[in-house]
Amino acid sequence: MTPRENGFEEEPVIRDNRKIDPETGRAREGAGEQAAEAGAGRQEGTAATEAAASDLLAERTADLQRLQAEYSNYRKRVERDRITVREQAVASVLGELLPVLDDIGRARDHGELTGGFAKVSESLESAVAKLGLSTYGTKGDPFDPTVHEALLHSYSAEVTEPTCVEILQPGYRIGDRILRPARVAVAEPDESAAAEEASAQAGGATGSDGPHASGEPDES
Repeated sequence: MTPRENGFEEEPVIRDNRKIDPETGRAREGAGEQAAEAGAGRQEGTAATEAAASDLLAERTADLQRLQAEYSNYRKRVERDRITVREQAVASVLGELLPVLDDIGRARDHGELTGGFAKVSESLESAVAKLGLSTYGTKGDPFDPTVHEALLHSYSAEVTEPTCVEILQPGYRIGDRILRPARVAVAEPDESAAAEEASAQAGGATGSDGPHASGEPDES
């Protein structure tokens, strides 16, 4: 007897998974359901893959936008620092030239700015003006402690607020930055004089309203 006949070896099981019956040529029962299940499985796998790819793309896009914003802020900060350093360097140089400009101004006021010295001074003033240096301070300006330095102080009935009545030295600025405040003489309103003037005016008005104000004789 053979080993198979004695039961020592089982016969192999052969399963035919073909969707088409080779004998009839027709689709076997359940083949459509299997195909639908396989198609659904593939669609689910594709959808999951697309969702994962979309999430990854969104994450990478956010990273790129963040890097771009950081780089833009870095460029702005570097440009701002560069401008600040330049302004400080220019201000330092111009600050050393202010005494020279003061001397030129005094020479011009005394009529001593003539000849070649006049041309040199004009060239210097033109050069510092191109660098942004400008003067300020005019007689009659309201006193502002943020841009003026009061060297002299007085009272006057001719002003109604603290006023620069004399410019002792002009102020210098670069843009909104003050290099040196204008040195001025300041006059404040004289309240006592104003009170006396008001009293005198009131007294004059009272006198004009008296019984002899019209010039007619007193009947009494």
